[in-house]
Amino acid sequence: MVLDCSPDAAWNAITDPAVFRQVSAPFMQFESLEPGGFAEHWTEGVHPVEASALGVVPIGIQTIDVTYLEKKGARIMRDTGRGLSGPLALVSRWEHSMAISPAPGGKTLYRDQLVFEAEPFTPALWPMYWAFWQLRGRGIRSLAAGWTV
Repeated sequence: MVLDCSPDAAWNAITDPAVFRQVSAPFMQFESLEPGGFAEHWTEGVHPVEASALGVVPIGIQTIDVTYLEKKGARIMRDTGRGLSGPLALVSRWEHSMAISPAPGGKTLYRDQLVFEAEPFTPALWPMYWAFWQLRGRGIRSLAAGWTV
């Protein structure tokens, strides 16, 4: 999707845990389990979080394992974390990548890909993840016009 902001502003936003929490809410809420809570920006490495549905139904603890890459002119943030408890622990493979690259007119080409496996539950979980990703995408698109560096 094309975002109505600069690539630098989009990159700043996707690396900000506050934006992650904002586009996940209200359906999913995340609390940091790190001393001092969420940092201003994700650093490379493992970040434990606790997830809840609608802020009231515990879903479990997971790690967000961040790496940063550059590939073919795109900056990529990749999360290969995993669920540690609750229903999140059903997921055996998690690869979430967000790529930022320039688009015409000073805008941003944003690509968001999730690959996950939770055999034998993958087919049952897929519609929920798909719906959540659609809502996240709408939130990102809506917020992008206000993102600045």
